[in-house]
Amino acid sequence: MLFERLCIIGPGLVGGSIARMARAHGGVARHVVTTAQSAASRARVRELGFADSVTDTAAEAVRGADGVILCVPVGAYAGVMAEIAPHLAPGAILSDAGSTKGSVVRDIAPLLPAGVHFVPAHPMAGTEFSGPDAGFATMFEGRYCIITPLPGSDAAAVAKVRAMWEAAGSMVETMDVATHDKVVAMVSHLPHLIAFTICGTADDLAEETREAVLKFAASGFRDFTRIAGSDVAMWRDIFLNNREALLEMLARFTEDSHALARAVRYGQAEFIEDRIHRGRKIRRGLIERKQA
Repeated sequence: MLFERLCIIGPGLVGGSIARMARAHGGVARHVVTTAQSAASRARVRELGFADSVTDTAAEAVRGADGVILCVPVGAYAGVMAEIAPHLAPGAILSDAGSTKGSVVRDIAPLLPAGVHFVPAHPMAGTEFSGPDAGFATMFEGRYCIITPLPGSDAAAVAKVRAMWEAAGSMVETMDVATHDKVVAMVSHLPHLIAFTICGTADDLAEETREAVLKFAASGFRDFTRIAGSDVAMWRDIFLNNREALLEMLARFTEDSHALARAVRYGQAEFIEDRIHRGRKIRRGLIERKQA
Protein backbone atom coordinates (compact mmCIF):
# COMPACT_ATOMS: atom_id res chain seq x y z
CA MET A 1 0.00 0.00 0.00
CA LEU A 2 1.62 3.28 -1.12
CA PHE A 3 -0.40 5.46 1.28
CA GLU A 4 -2.40 4.62 4.36
CA ARG A 5 -4.34 7.89 4.26
CA LEU A 6 -4.26 9.86 1.00
CA CYS A 7 -5.68 13.38 1.20
CA ILE A 8 -6.94 15.13 -1.94
CA ILE A 9 -7.53 18.86 -1.51
CA GLY A 10 -9.81 19.97 -4.33
CA PRO A 11 -11.93 17.06 -5.68
CA GLY A 12 -12.64 18.58 -9.10
CA LEU A 13 -11.69 17.10 -12.47
CA VAL A 14 -8.10 16.20 -11.56
CA GLY A 15 -8.52 15.66 -7.82
CA GLY A 16 -11.69 13.66 -8.33
CA SER A 17 -9.95 11.52 -10.93
CA ILE A 18 -7.02 10.86 -8.58
CA ALA A 19 -9.44 9.84 -5.83
CA ARG A 20 -11.38 7.56 -8.17
CA MET A 21 -8.14 6.04 -9.45
CA ALA A 22 -6.90 5.42 -5.91
CA ARG A 23 -10.16 3.71 -5.00
CA ALA A 24 -10.04 1.59 -8.17
CA HIS A 25 -6.40 0.48 -7.65
CA GLY A 26 -6.20 -1.36 -4.33
CA GLY A 27 -2.49 -0.74 -3.85
CA VAL A 28 -2.55 3.08 -3.91
CA ALA A 29 -4.36 4.11 -0.73
CA ARG A 30 -6.11 2.37 2.13
CA HIS A 31 -8.23 5.45 2.88
CA VAL A 32 -8.98 8.42 0.61
CA VAL A 33 -10.07 11.66 2.25
CA THR A 34 -10.94 14.86 0.47
CA THR A 35 -12.26 18.35 1.05
CA ALA A 36 -13.55 21.21 -1.08
CA GLN A 37 -13.96 24.90 -0.48
CA SER A 38 -17.71 24.95 -1.10
CA ALA A 39 -20.28 23.05 0.93
CA ALA A 40 -22.09 22.16 -2.30
CA SER A 41 -19.00 20.45 -3.70
CA ARG A 42 -18.41 18.54 -0.46
CA ALA A 43 -22.03 17.37 -0.47
CA ARG A 44 -21.74 16.26 -4.09
CA VAL A 45 -18.60 14.23 -3.36
CA ARG A 46 -20.45 12.49 -0.54
CA GLU A 47 -23.28 11.69 -2.96
CA LEU A 48 -20.91 10.37 -5.62
CA GLY A 49 -18.97 8.31 -3.07
CA PHE A 50 -15.53 8.39 -4.69
CA ALA A 51 -13.82 9.22 -1.37
CA ASP A 52 -13.89 7.27 1.88
CA SER A 53 -14.44 10.47 3.86
CA VAL A 54 -15.08 14.16 3.24
CA THR A 55 -14.09 16.84 5.75
CA ASP A 56 -15.27 20.43 6.05
CA THR A 57 -11.78 21.94 6.25
CA ALA A 58 -8.39 21.31 4.68
CA ALA A 59 -6.75 21.36 8.12
CA GLU A 60 -8.96 18.48 9.22
CA ALA A 61 -8.40 16.58 5.98
CA VAL A 62 -4.59 16.47 6.26
CA ARG A 63 -4.44 15.33 9.87
CA GLY A 64 -2.80 11.92 9.97
CA ALA A 65 -2.37 11.76 6.19
CA ASP A 66 0.88 10.30 4.89
CA GLY A 67 0.11 11.60 1.40
CA VAL A 68 -1.41 14.99 0.49
CA ILE A 69 -2.08 16.21 -3.05
CA LEU A 70 -3.10 19.80 -3.79
CA CYS A 71 -5.57 19.95 -6.70
CA VAL A 72 -6.78 23.53 -6.41
CA PRO A 73 -6.06 26.47 -8.77
CA VAL A 74 -2.38 27.40 -8.42
CA GLY A 75 -3.31 30.89 -7.25
CA ALA A 76 -4.84 29.34 -4.12
CA TYR A 77 -1.76 27.34 -3.08
CA ALA A 78 -0.31 29.89 -0.65
CA GLY A 79 -3.58 30.23 1.25
CA VAL A 80 -4.19 26.49 1.40
CA MET A 81 -0.61 25.83 2.50
CA ALA A 82 -0.88 28.38 5.28
CA GLU A 83 -3.95 26.52 6.55
CA ILE A 84 -2.59 22.99 6.38
CA ALA A 85 1.10 23.47 7.27
CA PRO A 86 0.62 23.27 11.08
CA HIS A 87 -1.35 20.02 10.68
CA LEU A 88 0.86 18.07 8.28
CA ALA A 89 2.26 14.91 9.84
CA PRO A 90 6.04 14.48 10.08
CA GLY A 91 7.20 12.24 7.24
CA ALA A 92 4.17 13.02 5.10
CA ILE A 93 4.59 13.48 1.36
CA LEU A 94 3.08 16.66 -0.08
CA SER A 95 2.55 16.78 -3.82
CA ASP A 96 0.30 18.62 -6.24
CA ALA A 97 -1.20 18.57 -9.73
CA GLY A 98 -0.62 22.18 -10.73
CA SER A 99 0.14 23.22 -14.30
CA THR A 100 2.84 25.68 -13.20
CA LYS A 101 5.78 24.67 -11.06
CA GLY A 102 7.82 27.82 -10.44
CA SER A 103 4.92 29.51 -8.67
CA VAL A 104 4.11 26.32 -6.77
CA VAL A 105 7.62 26.08 -5.35
CA ARG A 106 7.53 29.81 -4.58
CA ASP A 107 4.29 29.50 -2.60
CA ILE A 108 4.84 26.13 -0.91
CA ALA A 109 8.53 25.85 -0.02
CA PRO A 110 8.72 28.73 2.51
CA LEU A 111 5.81 27.25 4.49
CA LEU A 112 6.91 23.61 4.37
CA PRO A 113 7.32 22.14 7.88
CA ALA A 114 10.49 20.27 8.73
CA GLY A 115 10.18 16.56 8.04
CA VAL A 116 7.50 16.93 5.35
CA HIS A 117 8.64 15.86 1.87
CA PHE A 118 7.55 18.08 -1.03
CA VAL A 119 7.43 16.48 -4.50
CA PRO A 120 5.76 18.73 -7.13
CA ALA A 121 4.05 16.96 -10.02
CA HIS A 122 1.93 17.77 -13.06
CA PRO A 123 -0.33 15.14 -14.67
CA MET A 124 -0.76 16.31 -18.27
CA ALA A 125 -4.29 15.05 -18.69
CA GLY A 126 -7.73 16.58 -18.49
CA THR A 127 -10.87 17.69 -20.25
CA GLU A 128 -12.68 21.00 -20.57
CA PHE A 129 -15.07 19.99 -17.77
CA SER A 130 -14.73 20.78 -14.07
CA GLY A 131 -16.23 19.92 -10.71
CA PRO A 132 -16.70 16.67 -8.75
CA ASP A 133 -18.81 15.08 -11.50
CA ALA A 134 -16.12 15.58 -14.15
CA GLY A 135 -13.50 13.12 -12.94
CA PHE A 136 -12.97 9.50 -14.02
CA ALA A 137 -10.53 6.84 -12.85
CA THR A 138 -8.89 6.21 -16.22
CA MET A 139 -8.12 9.84 -17.09
CA PHE A 140 -4.36 9.47 -16.60
CA GLU A 141 -3.87 6.25 -18.56
CA GLY A 142 -1.41 6.67 -21.40
CA ARG A 143 -0.80 10.32 -20.50
CA TYR A 144 2.40 11.93 -19.25
CA CYS A 145 2.97 13.03 -15.69
CA ILE A 146 5.95 15.30 -15.06
CA ILE A 147 7.61 15.22 -11.64
CA THR A 148 9.85 18.17 -10.74
CA PRO A 149 11.88 17.16 -7.66
CA LEU A 150 13.73 19.92 -5.86
CA PRO A 151 17.44 19.83 -4.99
CA GLY A 152 17.77 17.57 -2.00
CA SER A 153 14.33 15.95 -2.41
CA ASP A 154 13.92 12.71 -0.48
CA ALA A 155 14.52 9.87 -2.94
CA ALA A 156 11.99 7.56 -1.28
CA ALA A 157 9.28 10.24 -1.44
CA VAL A 158 9.98 10.89 -5.12
CA ALA A 159 9.83 7.15 -5.80
CA LYS A 160 6.49 6.86 -4.03
CA VAL A 161 4.95 9.73 -6.02
CA ARG A 162 6.28 8.16 -9.22
CA ALA A 163 4.78 4.80 -8.22
CA MET A 164 1.38 6.39 -7.64
CA TRP A 165 1.31 7.95 -11.11
CA GLU A 166 2.55 4.74 -12.69
CA ALA A 167 -0.30 2.92 -10.94
CA ALA A 168 -2.63 5.47 -12.55
CA GLY A 169 -1.30 4.39 -15.95
CA SER A 170 0.80 7.49 -16.58
CA MET A 171 4.14 7.72 -18.33
CA VAL A 172 6.30 9.52 -15.76
CA GLU A 173 9.08 11.95 -16.70
CA THR A 174 11.36 13.98 -14.44
CA MET A 175 12.15 17.61 -15.30
CA ASP A 176 13.51 20.70 -13.59
CA VAL A 177 11.04 23.43 -12.66
CA ALA A 178 12.14 26.08 -15.19
CA THR A 179 12.16 23.66 -18.12
CA HIS A 180 8.73 22.37 -17.16
CA ASP A 181 7.22 25.84 -17.15
CA LYS A 182 8.65 26.65 -20.59
CA VAL A 183 7.47 23.37 -22.08
CA VAL A 184 3.91 23.62 -20.80
CA ALA A 185 3.76 27.29 -21.81
CA MET A 186 4.12 26.11 -25.41
CA VAL A 187 2.14 22.86 -25.43
CA SER A 188 -0.70 23.85 -23.10
CA HIS A 189 -0.85 27.45 -21.92
CA LEU A 190 -0.30 29.18 -25.27
CA PRO A 191 -2.93 27.04 -27.10
CA HIS A 192 -5.46 27.92 -24.41
CA LEU A 193 -4.57 31.61 -24.64
CA ILE A 194 -5.06 31.46 -28.43
CA ALA A 195 -8.36 29.61 -28.05
CA PHE A 196 -9.74 32.15 -25.58
CA THR A 197 -8.62 34.95 -27.91
CA ILE A 198 -10.20 33.45 -31.04
CA CYS A 199 -13.49 32.91 -29.23
CA GLY A 200 -13.31 36.49 -27.92
CA THR A 201 -12.74 37.75 -31.46
CA ALA A 202 -15.77 35.80 -32.67
CA ASP A 203 -17.85 37.18 -29.81
CA ASP A 204 -16.87 40.74 -30.75
CA LEU A 205 -18.19 40.40 -34.30
CA ALA A 206 -21.39 42.16 -35.27
CA GLU A 207 -24.47 40.19 -34.16
CA GLU A 208 -25.40 38.95 -37.64
CA THR A 209 -21.88 37.73 -38.43
CA ARG A 210 -21.42 36.16 -35.00
CA GLU A 211 -24.56 34.07 -35.37
CA ALA A 212 -23.36 32.86 -38.77
CA VAL A 213 -19.99 31.90 -37.27
CA LEU A 214 -21.68 29.83 -34.59
CA LYS A 215 -24.15 28.29 -37.04
CA PHE A 216 -21.59 27.23 -39.62
CA ALA A 217 -18.61 26.55 -37.32
CA ALA A 218 -16.26 24.02 -38.90
CA SER A 219 -14.17 21.51 -36.99
CA GLY A 220 -11.20 23.91 -36.63
CA PHE A 221 -13.27 26.50 -34.78
CA ARG A 222 -15.02 23.80 -32.75
CA ASP A 223 -11.64 22.49 -31.58
CA PHE A 224 -10.78 25.95 -30.25
CA THR A 225 -14.14 26.29 -28.48
CA ARG A 226 -13.60 22.95 -26.72
CA ILE A 227 -10.54 24.11 -24.79
CA ALA A 228 -12.00 27.62 -24.47
CA GLY A 229 -14.71 26.01 -22.35
CA SER A 230 -12.19 25.24 -19.59
CA ASP A 231 -12.37 26.33 -15.96
CA VAL A 232 -12.09 30.11 -15.50
CA ALA A 233 -10.29 30.27 -12.13
CA MET A 234 -7.80 27.58 -13.07
CA TRP A 235 -6.72 29.23 -16.32
CA ARG A 236 -6.67 32.74 -14.88
CA ASP A 237 -4.23 31.50 -12.25
CA ILE A 238 -2.14 29.56 -14.76
CA PHE A 239 -1.70 32.60 -17.01
CA LEU A 240 -0.76 34.87 -14.10
CA ASN A 241 1.56 32.37 -12.41
CA ASN A 242 3.46 31.29 -15.53
CA ARG A 243 3.58 34.83 -16.90
CA GLU A 244 7.22 34.97 -18.00
CA ALA A 245 7.32 31.65 -19.87
CA LEU A 246 3.91 32.25 -21.45
CA LEU A 247 4.83 35.74 -22.67
CA GLU A 248 8.08 34.38 -24.13
CA MET A 249 6.21 31.73 -26.13
CA LEU A 250 3.54 34.24 -27.13
CA ALA A 251 6.23 36.57 -28.49
CA ARG A 252 7.66 33.74 -30.57
CA PHE A 253 4.23 32.80 -31.84
CA THR A 254 3.42 36.43 -32.67
CA GLU A 255 6.58 36.73 -34.78
CA ASP A 256 5.78 33.52 -36.63
CA SER A 257 2.15 34.49 -37.22
CA HIS A 258 3.24 37.86 -38.61
CA ALA A 259 5.66 36.05 -40.96
CA LEU A 260 2.87 33.80 -42.21
CA ALA A 261 0.55 36.79 -42.59
CA ARG A 262 3.17 38.50 -44.76
CA ALA A 263 3.42 35.38 -46.90
CA VAL A 264 -0.35 35.37 -47.38
CA ARG A 265 -0.37 39.09 -48.17
CA TYR A 266 2.38 38.85 -50.77
CA GLY A 267 1.44 35.48 -52.25
CA GLN A 268 4.49 33.57 -51.02
CA ALA A 269 3.12 30.10 -51.74
CA GLU A 270 6.38 28.27 -50.93
CA PHE A 271 6.55 29.78 -47.41
CA ILE A 272 2.89 28.89 -46.78
CA GLU A 273 3.43 25.31 -47.94
CA ASP A 274 6.46 24.98 -45.68
CA ARG A 275 4.42 26.00 -42.63
CA ILE A 276 1.66 23.56 -43.53
CA HIS A 277 4.17 20.73 -44.01
CA ARG A 278 5.72 21.52 -40.62
CA GLY A 279 2.32 21.41 -38.99
CA ARG A 280 1.59 18.03 -40.56
CA LYS A 281 4.96 16.76 -39.31
CA ILE A 282 4.14 17.76 -35.74
CA ARG A 283 0.75 16.06 -36.03
CA ARG A 284 2.32 12.83 -37.30
CA GLY A 285 4.76 12.92 -34.40
CA LEU A 286 1.87 13.10 -31.91
CA ILE A 287 0.08 10.23 -33.59
CA GLU A 288 3.23 8.07 -33.54
CA ARG A 289 3.61 8.79 -29.80
CA LYS A 290 -0.07 7.94 -29.22
CA GLN A 291 -0.66 11.45 -27.82
CA ALA A 292 -3.13 12.59 -30.50
